[in-house]
Amino acid sequence: MSLLHETVKLYAYVFHTYPYALPVVCGLFGLLIGSFLNVLALRLPTGDSFIYPPSHCVYCKHRLGALDLVPVLSYVVLGGKCRYCRTPISWIYPFGELMTAVLFALMAWQLGPTPELLVGLFLAAVLSAITVTDLKYMLIPDKIIAFALLLGLILRAFIHTQPFWYYVVSAFAGGALLYAIAWASERWLRKEGMGGGDIKLFVFIGLMLGFKLTLLTLFAASLFGLIGGLVLLRLSKQNQEAHIPFGPFIALGAVFSYLWGEASIALYIQFILN
Repeated sequence: MSLLHETVKLYAYVFHTYPYALPVVCGLFGLLIGSFLNVLALRLPTGDSFIYPPSHCVYCKHRLGALDLVPVLSYVVLGGKCRYCRTPISWIYPFGELMTAVLFALMAWQLGPTPELLVGLFLAAVLSAITVTDLKYMLIPDKIIAFALLLGLILRAFIHTQPFWYYVVSAFAGGALLYAIAWASERWLRKEGMGGGDIKLFVFIGLMLGFKLTLLTLFAASLFGLIGGLVLLRLSKQNQEAHIPFGPFIALGAVFSYLWGEASIALYIQFILN
């Protein structure tokens, strides 16, 4: 017990004395986690095992060596092409790794060496994984959400700023809200609203953020989605019926709400009252 106590004291001393050390460490850790999340995100939707076969080129099937698997750096050094067959590598690999690293560093910078940082890092990991799957397959796998809910419940049982029941109720409320929007869209607009994956994702977001910030996430995601959709449609010159995945914008809205939601709400209320 004394060893644990001394370790915690050392941890707190180092990261309070050198405040930039924690974001750097978490960012580097995020690169490694992002590489693993890529494997999960790209194999689970196709039913492939994320354990076997080992990492390999999807075109020539050559097993990748250690130098081929350095997050982001290998992609840059190899010019975005497979070392063995010279086929272009999808941009989604370095994107997933870099995104996870940035989110991990951001969580560490904003939350500091606190227990809540564990929640923030887990939230970032799940949002990174579903962003990759939604961009690649326009799908948010049930397996990822199920695992996220299970581990999220355990985390929130021990780490919470609100009563534990509040997060559980918020999870149900978040899913119910999205389901109601999807039902109303199909019922009255005759158009598909939120997909099933988006609804389940909001159950997880409700569990992690609480209902107030989940509402803000929906608003922020809709705003980001509108802006991003207009830009993407403009750049790609696609027709207005082109499908753009909403998952990445939900992830962006959730990160914004989690880190800056309370401050944004307080600023808005102050603006209204004045």
